[in-house]
Amino acid sequence: MAKKLSAAGNKVIINGRNEERLQNALTQLDNALAIQGDLSVEAERVRIAKQLKENHPDLNIIINNAGAAFAYLLSETTNAHEKAAIEMNTNFFSVIHFTELLLPHLLQKTAAAVVNVSSIAVFGSHKMLPTYSATKAALHSYTVALRNTYEEEKNVQVYEVYPPLVNTEFSAEIGGANGIPPEEVAEELLIALEKNQFDVPVGNSKQFFPQL
Repeated sequence: MAKKLSAAGNKVIINGRNEERLQNALTQLDNALAIQGDLSVEAERVRIAKQLKENHPDLNIIINNAGAAFAYLLSETTNAHEKAAIEMNTNFFSVIHFTELLLPHLLQKTAAAVVNVSSIAVFGSHKMLPTYSATKAALHSYTVALRNTYEEEKNVQVYEVYPPLVNTEFSAEIGGANGIPPEEVAEELLIALEKNQFDVPVGNSKQFFPQL
């Protein structure tokens, strides 16, 4: 996503926990900078949001793409609640808080957007991702409510991206090598942004949106 947006002439700010990986990513981008931090930590979210508002007043779009997932069977674990707590914190609570921190800033813009990356798991849980799927369903419900809340404002648009299995390091343990390339997800998002298409199905997720 950063590559596509940067190539289209946008200033891009990327975030991640690992400074070395962030700096490596910057070498592949034009007109970009990085802010290191862990968005699953409340104090870090507050710091990053403050830094964005103070140092980058032109910011008009946020993409909530941080994620956590555990692959396991409910029948083979005794700590599903602990895994679920980690997933819910990163995939759901952190998105609500970070968005809440930046919404007042975005509402001041002539045109702004919030992009939440959910999953095809919104439409049906998989037994190997029992609690991850639940967090994405929660994120979907929140995203719909957020969109409906601000639809009359007109200047803040709320998008939701529904990737299927994507071939990234994140999904390696659940067979990510069999997934679609991440470039496909990014391309679909850019097309949707241009068309003001708020639901962004990708790959197999398109079966749930026959009207698009």
